[in-house]
Amino acid sequence: MASINGKTYETSTPRKVAFIGLGVMGLPMAGHLAAAGHHVTVYNRNAQKAQAWVKEFGGRACATPREAANGAEIVFSCVGNDDDLRSVVLGEDGAFAGMHAGATYVDHTTASASVARELHAIAHSKGIKFIDAPVSGGQAGAVNGMLTVMCGGDAKDFAQVRDVIVTMARAVTLVGPIGAGQLAKMVNQICIAGVVQGLSEGIAFGQAAGLDMKVVLDVINKGAAQSWQMENRGTTMVDDQFDFGFAVDWMRKDLSLVLDESRRNGARVPVTALVDQFYADVQKMGGSRWDTSSLIKRLK
Repeated sequence: MASINGKTYETSTPRKVAFIGLGVMGLPMAGHLAAAGHHVTVYNRNAQKAQAWVKEFGGRACATPREAANGAEIVFSCVGNDDDLRSVVLGEDGAFAGMHAGATYVDHTTASASVARELHAIAHSKGIKFIDAPVSGGQAGAVNGMLTVMCGGDAKDFAQVRDVIVTMARAVTLVGPIGAGQLAKMVNQICIAGVVQGLSEGIAFGQAAGLDMKVVLDVINKGAAQSWQMENRGTTMVDDQFDFGFAVDWMRKDLSLVLDESRRNGARVPVTALVDQFYADVQKMGGSRWDTSSLIKRLK
């Protein structure tokens, strides 16, 4: 084991890796790879951000995904959506064009299960391994290297890269075949949507009843109502603070994936569909970039 900047890493052989997408999640995730001793090349659509990452962490910034992926054993990505993912993977300048047979592509984007299967099929035809690996834990989890990673793919392929993924995470689990990681992330978002709405209603109810909700939350957080959302967002919801965390726009994107998939598989998700519309109300209130706990704003 090694400890660097407060994060403890499982010791592994340094690997040549690439990271594509240096947003609020990808930038610190790539940083943990570098801090753990891996040789990292990066690509970002905004080249200045890539250069800033290199200045902080070392490594090398590249002009295209293909250049970043060239010679890498493992290529990671964390971009916005299905179309963004295709744009950095496919085509003459895409990552697949720069990867050699036997290399592995690990995608941390929250995207559809169908795009994971699509890209896996293309990768397989080129001799490239592919794992869909969306994450949970938000920006704080990325910064602290404490993400939960849900992976879909072949067990042997997963075993070969798990020791590298874990440098960015506290839990890395193979949940099934290709696409299963994305489906597990959808389950995660369904559960969060319901919990945040319930927490919002509980706090709003308590405030209307004249209770000191910080005291109440401290009490009930020790019982059956306890949740990560209550622990980390309860008091900020009471204080009407929403300028941090996972943005409403991102949550609506994720819930659209859930609703699309539910129409395909026949699952009934009435509460999720309702909460999605509540988030649409928050967007109309100007809260597109507010934290997802801002659902309570509708109730005040």
